[in-house]
Amino acid sequence: MPSKPSLRSDPRLARELAWAGFDLVARANNHASDYGSTGMEETTRHVAAAGIAQAGVGESLAQARRAALFHGPTGTVALVSVTSTFSDFARAGNPRGRIPARPGVNPLRIRTTYVVPPEELETLRRVARELDLDPPAEGALDLGGMRLTPGPRPETRTESDPADLEAIAAEVRRASPAADYTIVSIHCHEWAGRREAPPAFLSSFAHAMIDAGADIVVGQGPHVLRGVEIYRGRPIFYSLGNFLFEYETVAELPADDYESVNLPPTARPDDFFDRYDQGGSRGYPADEEVWESAVAVTRWKGKRLEAVELHPISLGFGLPRQERGRPQLAGADLSRKILNRLIRLSEPFGTRIELADGRTGRVVLATP
Repeated sequence: MPSKPSLRSDPRLARELAWAGFDLVARANNHASDYGSTGMEETTRHVAAAGIAQAGVGESLAQARRAALFHGPTGTVALVSVTSTFSDFARAGNPRGRIPARPGVNPLRIRTTYVVPPEELETLRRVARELDLDPPAEGALDLGGMRLTPGPRPETRTESDPADLEAIAAEVRRASPAADYTIVSIHCHEWAGRREAPPAFLSSFAHAMIDAGADIVVGQGPHVLRGVEIYRGRPIFYSLGNFLFEYETVAELPADDYESVNLPPTARPDDFFDRYDQGGSRGYPADEEVWESAVAVTRWKGKRLEAVELHPISLGFGLPRQERGRPQLAGADLSRKILNRLIRLSEPFGTRIELADGRTGRVVLATP
């Protein structure tokens, strides 16, 4: 499978998003630096010109961490944007001495440890010795960047980098007194065994953000639905899937993308996606759940969460490339299918979702 395509769009679309009612955008994600710092800075300029508040990228790490504030007619909303999925070169950095700041995204680095039965770990240790990798005589083993540790059964353990977690929580603590509501957005492609299951670090991160003062935590990235959790009276949407997903209609792609699928210099974007997705027989075009999502609506009375509604949407699975990816309210049958999936995915978090009218889901909240 070739590497992910580089994504771009016409700058005028920023104004269309503002016209459609988008007031805040979370910019930290794994595509933010597809065109380097220049592309990221141009995007920042066009989003600002459209009057949309933005968070998650910056000329330095301090700037990328900073919350964006939207001052609306009925109150102020703060947004902190984070990504756990990124290339290392895309991570923003602060200046040090004569070394300038590095533009990039607001990162949440994660530590992954693979648990291996002791006898299998010893086999790997022996192989490492034969390869002159000088492994430790006992205990955990670092092999090719993978941290392996003994345990009774194979499993993957993940945890947030403590320094990143504290720095992001500190920004939430700074932002929340200045806003009526504070949102934390995290772009996370990582999963726990299956893509709809949030990894352990994501749940811990979401809880830490609410403990720091966030009112809503929103996850995105895996392109499919994940469950809903209510933690300390605050909603966590681990993923609501896609909303606009027209990645196949980019007007231009860099030469590297064409080369990754062995296409000649005369190829066009349609040729790339025909090769990339094998004519729609694999990847996202063939994956029905990628095109079935939901929009969440929260209702508040002061700082008390009064209601959470989930409205299923369809992005047009099976439609031609030029038509799919545009959100529409799902029909009755598809709505029930999407809501039943959300009900199942939310059960592990102790969350109950009721079908209000066949097309709307309502989270059952605890009586205060």
